[in-house]
Amino acid sequence: MSRSALVGNVTAMLEDAGFVVSERCAIRPKSFDVAARRGEEVLLVKILGNIDAFDGHTGAEMRRLGTYLGATPMVIGLRTRDEELKPGVTYFRHGVPVLSPDTAMDLFVEEVPPLIYAAPGGLYVNIDSDVLADAREERDWSLGRLANELGVSRRTVSKYEDGMDASVEVASQLEELFDEPLTAPVDVLDGAEEVREDEPTPEDPEVDPEDEPIVAVLTRVGFDVHPTDRAPFKTVSENERREEEMLTGHSELTKTAEKRARIMSSVGKVTRTRSVYVVERATRESVEGTAIVEESEMENLQEADELRDLIRERADLEGGSA
Repeated sequence: MSRSALVGNVTAMLEDAGFVVSERCAIRPKSFDVAARRGEEVLLVKILGNIDAFDGHTGAEMRRLGTYLGATPMVIGLRTRDEELKPGVTYFRHGVPVLSPDTAMDLFVEEVPPLIYAAPGGLYVNIDSDVLADAREERDWSLGRLANELGVSRRTVSKYEDGMDASVEVASQLEELFDEPLTAPVDVLDGAEEVREDEPTPEDPEVDPEDEPIVAVLTRVGFDVHPTDRAPFKTVSENERREEEMLTGHSELTKTAEKRARIMSSVGKVTRTRSVYVVERATRESVEGTAIVEESEMENLQEADELRDLIRERADLEGGSA
């Protein structure tokens, strides 16, 4: 299957599941392919045939963007170099959850979350420690008795009841012994914090020297500015009250810039953010909801509200994002 066809299939699946999906980010470099929203669930999705192509730099960018935009970064892919991705299993690459299309369909369309996750050493499941302890005590089994049944140490059983995850094989043994489900699903939409690599959110990249005057203005009027490296926009900015985010682009107003502005608008509608593209000289006031603002106008701004009103006025000319 071509990557374009795969992106189309994943987009269609998300739409069938009730998501509003952004225009594809068909520009390079790009950290994600589409943004998607269903109610309060927001996804930033990278779609790959071979997930080994997903590198640490892109993973770091997606995790940063997920933090700033209140979204779950996710990769949907078909295989690694060595094997097809297994259905019902959550994988991880650089702190980002990875699902096969079938697993994603089960999660989003059928609302059946995965129970298994891959980690160094094999496949694991989350054991519901309270259910396990109750099941053992109801049968009046000691820790030692259960340890003997499983062929593990008493200390290992104690760890299971304290919340340590178990291999698929051990989980299967436990459910057979007690004849009841003991596993808990992987909470993919919360980033699977309990099982993914314990990595802090990566630091922001350095500001592009060409963008420093724009970042300086945004900072001066009260925004926290987060530069990006592989997104279709140059920065994500938050006002001091954290009430809204803003996507910012900056370059000459070329055909490529207009394409970026359209993508920014589409992503902004999904993530509920405003978007503005800063240019030296403007020949129009907006591009499909992304406000076009000249550098000289930015330099004259004194307050964040002035920029917000300017963006809203120009974006609304084309029915921009709310």
